[in-house]
Amino acid sequence: MRGFKYPTPTALDRAIGVFSPSVAVERLRARTQLEVYSTMAGGYTGARRDRRQTSEWATRGGSADAVSLFDLPTLRDRSRDLVRNTPLATGAINTVTTNVVGTGLKVQSRVDRELLAGIVPGGEAGLDRWERDAERVWHEWSESEDCDATRSQCFAEIQDLAFRSTLESGDVFLLRRSIQRGDRRLRTAVQLIESDRVTNPRGRRDNRYMAGGVQLDGYGAPIRYHVLNQHPGDQGKVDRSGVWVAAFGPNSGERQVLHLFKRLRIDMTRGVPYLAPVIEPLKMLDRYAEAELMAAVVSSFFTVFVKSEGDDVGMAVAQPAAETGGGASDKDYKLASGAILDLGVNESIETANPGRPNAQFDPFVLAVLRQIGVALEIPFEILIKHFTASYSAARAAMLEAWKFFRSRREWLAGRLCDPVYGWVIAEAVARGMLVAPGFFESPSLRRAYLGTEWNGPAPGQIDPKKDADANQILVEMGVKTLTQVTAETTGGDWETNQARRAREEQIRTERGLRAEPRIPEPAGQNDDTSDLEIE
Repeated sequence: MRGFKYPTPTALDRAIGVFSPSVAVERLRARTQLEVYSTMAGGYTGARRDRRQTSEWATRGGSADAVSLFDLPTLRDRSRDLVRNTPLATGAINTVTTNVVGTGLKVQSRVDRELLAGIVPGGEAGLDRWERDAERVWHEWSESEDCDATRSQCFAEIQDLAFRSTLESGDVFLLRRSIQRGDRRLRTAVQLIESDRVTNPRGRRDNRYMAGGVQLDGYGAPIRYHVLNQHPGDQGKVDRSGVWVAAFGPNSGERQVLHLFKRLRIDMTRGVPYLAPVIEPLKMLDRYAEAELMAAVVSSFFTVFVKSEGDDVGMAVAQPAAETGGGASDKDYKLASGAILDLGVNESIETANPGRPNAQFDPFVLAVLRQIGVALEIPFEILIKHFTASYSAARAAMLEAWKFFRSRREWLAGRLCDPVYGWVIAEAVARGMLVAPGFFESPSLRRAYLGTEWNGPAPGQIDPKKDADANQILVEMGVKTLTQVTAETTGGDWETNQARRAREEQIRTERGLRAEPRIPEPAGQNDDTSDLEIE
């Protein structure tokens, strides 16, 4: 057995063996097993304790809440500080938010036509009408600032803020409210609660049934949330009392609180900031960049020293140099652009080459950024908006980044947009704004009415012609639909586009305008640009 040494009997073992050999054998067997467990129990080198590389690697085998809840306040504060003051952290959060949310996810009603056939009057035309009416109700609600309990933002801005807060703080809470304001037809409103306000009452310790301000049942499902009346970091006298908010309605059983966070481990109750794994390298890289910048600034302040023979004052009497110069009578000496310093008799100076700007700065920073990008699931080309490779490499980076962006977009649509859409449509049906037979009687019918697709801004195109040709082939093969192509290319709605195109064609015909025919390219003129360098 490699790396294993059988234990040698001690003097005590030999003495015991004289009087009781069986006891001595058991002692030796127990010591041998202990040695096996400590050195050769498993087959993974990473679990060895007798190697120099891992001998001082201390780990703690705690549950998801045990290893995260205690550190959450510090992680949140440091994550927010990085976003406020570190350009790279700010850019990472902005890049993810812009690509996932952008101008807001737009809804397209997609009812279950097979299940609702015969229930909604009018057949297919009736279902089309119901989808348009549902979208119209949603736009009326979501495009108004009344959808926000604070009357500060529309729902697209709520999406942006909720997602950004989830990235920065680890999680965010959204409460369902019913507020009557003016003559608005829908009372549903949403209220965003920052993660710091949800905490255990009176500083109680976390346990199996209460963790991070969330009361749990025996299965770990949330029952209610303890929300402070005021943010604990507010200035002045802070009200640290709070109220319990039920997670589900007592009668309807519907969710009343949306808890947005990315669950990374089983039984994880609260989320950790998106930047948590890279907080330390981001801070160190920021300090390094600041130090290099300061060194470059200092090295640019080359002062002209003038040595004077005799009692002459030298160039210090020159008036034009008074603002930037210095003399022997000065109490302090400052480096500045174009400064002139007068030296005394028999004084001399020595200068050193500062070596700034540092030629190795950029390669080193890019190497660190590659590691940070891997942790954040963003290729470093996207992270720093720096494309210097070929078309193929740039496209590969964009495609890889959009795998992450799409997964987060699906998560946001399912965790935030769909539930809120359900709240609004349910109220509209209850108030008679929408006619939906069986909506409140059958959960399956309710899900059929609430089917949706959420589309956001489309990814950029490096070579639009190639992408268009590829989409045309996929549509002809039946792999994609025109609706999918429209959503992926522009983020729009194909049906809406067709209605607008029909109107445009009608106007052109009425005014005697004809579309210019598309002239195909001559053969051999469509050169391959896959290896072109991007300047």
